[in-house]
Amino acid sequence: MASMNSSCYTAAMDLGVCQLRHFSISFLSSLLSAEHVGLDKSSSGASVVAIDNKIEQAMDLVKSHLMYAVREEVEVLKEQIKELIERNSQLEQENTLLKTLASPEQMALFQAQVQTGSPPAAPTVATPGPPSASALVQPIPHSSGPSA
Repeated sequence: MASMNSSCYTAAMDLGVCQLRHFSISFLSSLLSAEHVGLDKSSSGASVVAIDNKIEQAMDLVKSHLMYAVREEVEVLKEQIKELIERNSQLEQENTLLKTLASPEQMALFQAQVQTGSPPAAPTVATPGPPSASALVQPIPHSSGPSA
């Protein structure tokens, strides 16, 4: 489920960045075209200042949008970190419980498998230790009389 959220979030971020770029380009274009600047010699200095001001405004707008997007991403990442810390704590508790319930033979077998990198083998020999759930629930044969 986390990977699904991550991929959706990535797609949303890509879409947001694309929309932000489009918006920024559109905004900058509209700012520059809204003021029909003549390039004759008498107004060239004023038009350069006006264009610089419009570019600065557009850059400030883009900066504020990007900062907003970064803040949103930071919040999402903080939430993911919180969930991962909780999951890690839960797994550590489970691991501790399993270690206390495992017999020394089972732990030695597990350590050997970890060192060799081999996958865990299905138990073929019954090892002493706590009974498994399947060993606790055994079907009781019912006989109602002679069978053929």
